[in-house]
Amino acid sequence: MRIRMFSGVAAVLVLAFVTGCGDRGASTGADAESGGPDRPDAGAGPPTPAGAQPPGDPWPDRHSEYHDSVGDVPEYRAIQAGLARGWNTWDSRDVLRYVLLPEGLAVDLAIKRHAWLEEGYLNDALIGRRGDDVETIRPGVHALDGSYMRLEIDWQGLAATVEAGHAGGDLVVLVTPGGADSTEFVGQNESAMADNDQKSPLVGQNRPEMADKSGPYELIVSAGLAWNRPGVVESTEGGPVARLPSGSHPIHVIGTTERDPYTETLLPHRIVRLDRPAGISTGRPRTLVDIRAALAAAEQSLHARADRYGALADAYLAITSGIAWNTIYEPRHDRVVSTVGRLWNQEYGGVALFGWDNFFLAYMTGLDNRELALANVIEHLRGATAEGFLPNDNRGNGSKSWDRSQPPVGGIMVREVYRRYPEPWFLEAAFDPLLAWNRWWPTKRLNEGLLSYGSHEARNPFDEPAVRTKTTAGYESGMDDSPMYEDVPFNREKNTLELQDVGLTSLYIADCLALAELAGLLGRDAEAVELTDRARAFSEALDELWVEDRGYYLNYRTDLGRPSTRRSPTLFYPLLAGVPAAPRAERMIREHLLNPAEFWGDYVLPSTTRDDPSFPRQRYWKGAIWPPLNFLTYLGLRRAGAYDVASELSQRSLDMFVSEWHRKGYVSENYSSITGAGDDERLSSDPFHSWGALFGILAFIEAGHLAAPEGGL
Repeated sequence: MRIRMFSGVAAVLVLAFVTGCGDRGASTGADAESGGPDRPDAGAGPPTPAGAQPPGDPWPDRHSEYHDSVGDVPEYRAIQAGLARGWNTWDSRDVLRYVLLPEGLAVDLAIKRHAWLEEGYLNDALIGRRGDDVETIRPGVHALDGSYMRLEIDWQGLAATVEAGHAGGDLVVLVTPGGADSTEFVGQNESAMADNDQKSPLVGQNRPEMADKSGPYELIVSAGLAWNRPGVVESTEGGPVARLPSGSHPIHVIGTTERDPYTETLLPHRIVRLDRPAGISTGRPRTLVDIRAALAAAEQSLHARADRYGALADAYLAITSGIAWNTIYEPRHDRVVSTVGRLWNQEYGGVALFGWDNFFLAYMTGLDNRELALANVIEHLRGATAEGFLPNDNRGNGSKSWDRSQPPVGGIMVREVYRRYPEPWFLEAAFDPLLAWNRWWPTKRLNEGLLSYGSHEARNPFDEPAVRTKTTAGYESGMDDSPMYEDVPFNREKNTLELQDVGLTSLYIADCLALAELAGLLGRDAEAVELTDRARAFSEALDELWVEDRGYYLNYRTDLGRPSTRRSPTLFYPLLAGVPAAPRAERMIREHLLNPAEFWGDYVLPSTTRDDPSFPRQRYWKGAIWPPLNFLTYLGLRRAGAYDVASELSQRSLDMFVSEWHRKGYVSENYSSITGAGDDERLSSDPFHSWGALFGILAFIEAGHLAAPEGGL
């Protein structure tokens, strides 16, 4: 066999027969590419390669810049090692794949539909996937530690509930087809079940419109080693057995056994009929009664944690589940990290961390999980560029947006995480990367004395086509196609939009003030003075954008020399920065925020005013309700002392959020400001995007479960 190298292009031959279980094509592992559980530095992540890339090497350095901003922190290394333990939905590519860390042992569920022609095969499952004949997942509760999780799946005529959780250190799974009672067969002798060849009338009848798709269904339970971890999985008479450095791990499958040589897996597996409940257990053999009891105990424990929050128990479950389903193990850097969504990870080369999104995720995980909150901050900061800024996105393939950042909320959110978990090592590790990012903004985005979003010429090893354009400047704003930016030109000499941005400048001032407080705690007096002076200077400049006859701070068109009349909730961010005096703050709230012709209504806050010509579209930032806008406006209201209005905004956000969770199991990327639904047909909204949980987190501040952000350190 020969590998041809074409001029200027590196070709790679992948031998899939014995790779990791990501392609469901192997039963063996080898020395781990990203480190196995037995290597000396497990949990620390791969070392940063020294030196530059070899001349002429066409492959970008996928580890470059990763450690530079934070370095190796022993306390943090211990946290990551503790997080990467146990069974969970760690693999971003499939919510029906359960992985044991640090070993990498994966137990994988696939479904096959038999028919007279065109049989169906569901190889992997994701929440919110679109297309013909794809699976529909209704996510349920999911504990952050993987101790209990539940989802409902609808695929080509089959409806089933899948529960999974922990029984001690073992994994237990119960798959119940639609219409079947998970307790109906638990008294039967398992060997009798294996000999029962009768087909259940239940499967395929729950969806009449899918009658032509219905037929016998099989559950294929396979086992392999993810990410090329060391060990071997053997097929034995009793089922797959994994032999790993940590010991043997048998996988037991309970159900009516089938033998089908035409499954699409090369891994050791067991096949059972899906005409009745099927069970899976690692470690010791268990009956369906045992599995159901273990899952019931795990579910009860999760609900007991939720009940600590009283009337907010359902909100707690929605928030933590919204984050848990999207918390993954990322093998390139050997880390556990929360992400906005698995579909985004798939599109962005395996994992996607976004500039402001991931700071919000860190704050929300702090409600109930110290280790994950701290990890989410540190991992995000490790993605800073060599210029010192946090990029719009960090991608699993090693690429990132070297030309643009996103709104500067890092200092604001890290301050809140530190207030909840005041650990000196964390503050010391986070401060310098945040300071570098803060210093970057005036050097790259200053536009005639105030800040504007932009995009500049930078290294571009992956040849992203749209850099240094109005499009990428919009991406930097985090509000990609907001009406605020319609008709605003991009100045390629300034590398910014011709719009002095009230929202950006206000967030920057708030970031300066938050970092100044943190600098004081660290004894960094010079930096505290620097940050305070910078906040004061930008506050004075921003104050010039107040338009008295409008009762607003308005964005300013530097190309036209006049204020812009297109408005969004970002115009309330000066409240968060503490810029307006009380009379101005009262006018902003009374005349605009509470004005039903602009922002107020049953469903709030729309991303553009209700009287804007783009509002009826509701698509993306043209009228939809977005989590960060409500969240940051809420923080500003509290700082301004408008507690009654803040409380009402919190309640309306919570009602919309919990209603969608109860109705669909969704934690949506954005919601309609006309119907309050996250699946309104006018929207462009990921139905399961973790930052949607910001709508619910406000209520936990209101109830005192999280510290009031206007309070001191």
